[in-house]
Amino acid sequence: MPNSLPTLLALDFDGVLCDGRREYFQSAWRAYGQIWTDAETLPPPQLEQPFYRLRPVVETGWEMPLLLRAMLLEYPEADLLENWSTIALELLATERLTQSLLQAALDGQRDAWMKTDLAEWLHLHRFYPDTIARLQAAIADGVSVVIITTKESRFVAQLLQEAGITQLPQIFGREQQRPKRDILRELQPVGESAIWFVEDRLKTLQNVQQQPDLAQVELFLADWGYNTPAERTLAQQDDRIHLISLEQFSQPFSSWR
Repeated sequence: MPNSLPTLLALDFDGVLCDGRREYFQSAWRAYGQIWTDAETLPPPQLEQPFYRLRPVVETGWEMPLLLRAMLLEYPEADLLENWSTIALELLATERLTQSLLQAALDGQRDAWMKTDLAEWLHLHRFYPDTIARLQAAIADGVSVVIITTKESRFVAQLLQEAGITQLPQIFGREQQRPKRDILRELQPVGESAIWFVEDRLKTLQNVQQQPDLAQVELFLADWGYNTPAERTLAQQDDRIHLISLEQFSQPFSSWR
């Protein structure tokens, strides 16, 4: 019998709590200009909306400047949506780049931006409606809340503090260098307790689903996040994954399933 309430609520950050697409685009372009030095100072305006549409293919930050490279090399958008993981590896090889170099460029540009104009950097992020209130309500209800994200923990902490969260939840960020399934395994309580995990990447949820020892974790796909209509359809057809809307997320836990 599924638990009626979570004991521990595990949340992804980008695409669940926070919409950072404007910041991704601008920071990725700054990193792009550091690597491809012939780039213009300002990104071509026609890139922005396609980049937003392609955001679901990005798993980790280093991919974002590389995605811009692929777009400027005129890879068809449909190919990038379907085959990004393969294209990304091919581009790393042909451009003679590494994941660590791209990530360092992105993090360095973010750090520099935050130091010179933190208010501008923060302004490019927005929390989805009612997500901060829902986070605070869960904590007030005595539910343990953790954030598991591929974003650097320091960035997440800064954004939550600016949003008015005074008691930060535990944050497992990119520096953990561990799959989310391993963190969930570490957090998994005993007895009748339950983890509910809200994520916007279907592949991540499917990865957790394949772990026999995580069979009791309740899985939720955030339909407002960085996923595609095809992925949402697959989630609806899955007996274990709950497709949840932003309206449901803002409601009591009893409305989530």
